Amino acid sequence: MRADRRGAVPAIVIVLGLAAGCAWEQAGESASPTSAGSGADATPAARPVEASADASLAGTSWQLVKIMSMDDTTYAPSDPLRYTLEFGTDGSVRLRTDCNSGTGSWSSESAGQLRFGIIAATRAQCPPGSLDDRYLGQFQWVRSYVMEDGRLFLATMADGSIIEFEPVTGAP
Repeated sequence: MRADRRGAVPAIVIVLGLAAGCAWEQAGESASPTSAGSGADATPAARPVEASADASLAGTSWQLVKIMSMDDTTYAPSDPLRYTLEFGTDGSVRLRTDCNSGTGSWSSESAGQLRFGIIAATRAQCPPGSLDDRYLGQFQWVRSYVMEDGRLFLATMADGSIIEFEPVTGAP
């Protein structure tokens, strides 16, 4: 069974990569979104979920399993409940990023497509070994998602990272 799971990851990467590329080209955007701190040039906020949008994420809560970079580096939290993602039914998103928290917006105009608006987050300095900056830095680049075997996989367009989540299993 473990071999099947490893074989599924490359397939997920390919599907998410293709979906991210299509969503990026359809949007007609340049390949260099800017960070939230750059003022007028910042990535535009995502539009709230609309009735015609894929709302399968609305009202769900997830905890981080790992971040897989295309260079085969994997980052896994020591406590997944310190890295959570909550999709509001109103298009809002809440994150826990180790010792920080954030809020923003999300939108999904079709199944498999996903964008986040600017995430406003606290900036406390977390302890050494924290994944807070790496985790929070992924959301501006997310363009697609897949749900498989009860898990959520987000794909980024920048370096092709895959962010894997599982449903929240305990209270924060």
